[in-house]
Amino acid sequence: MKPVLSVRGAAFGYGRHPVVAGIDLEVGPGQILGVAGPNGSGKTTFFRGLAGLLPAMEGSVERFGGPLGYVPQREALDAIYPLTVEEVVRMGAYGRLFGLRRLRAEDVRLARACLERVGLDDRRRRAFASLSGGQRQRALIARALMVRPRLLLLDEPTSGIDSATVERIVDLLTELAREEGVAILVVSHQLELLREAVRDVLWVAEGRVERTPFGSATWEELTGASLRRAGEP
Repeated sequence: MKPVLSVRGAAFGYGRHPVVAGIDLEVGPGQILGVAGPNGSGKTTFFRGLAGLLPAMEGSVERFGGPLGYVPQREALDAIYPLTVEEVVRMGAYGRLFGLRRLRAEDVRLARACLERVGLDDRRRRAFASLSGGQRQRALIARALMVRPRLLLLDEPTSGIDSATVERIVDLLTELAREEGVAILVVSHQLELLREAVRDVLWVAEGRVERTPFGSATWEELTGASLRRAGEP
């Protein structure tokens, strides 16, 4: 089966200084991978490279089969900005517009469908700023779904939200992967909360990215070594 994402010998960084390098990775349709590692290890740089926000300094990054959906940390969108929930979701369609054209009727319908998908249709006319943290996160996922992505990247989607909302997000991601074949990568410091969905983890540390099954002996060795180093004087 053709991969959705293929990375070959890639390096990402700033200026002439790579932060992570030697990355070889394939992600197939319907796979859900976690992205984890110590603070300051380069997870954000790696993720920005996969999203196309940073060019590869070496190697190649190829995406196949459809567009990319990106869900930033919810703090990246100013909650004070005077937009309704539906307006925030419709922003996901703006990349298909040219000049000052208005949204097409099909995009308006799609926004409603995306809101229903994440369980926020009844709050579509409320101010985005009035939503709880978990509701804002689901609104940002709905916005990403507006491009009908084949690859979905989420940055800390479980940060600062309650366990019931985490469970709802996990169910949604699992459904997208299983029923629509969306490949999903999730950066999280709380991967244990995503255990029901995540099978493999991309461990980012010491300038490298290593893929390992979640909960395996290799995973325990990597995380254990990281904790030991963090505790060293």
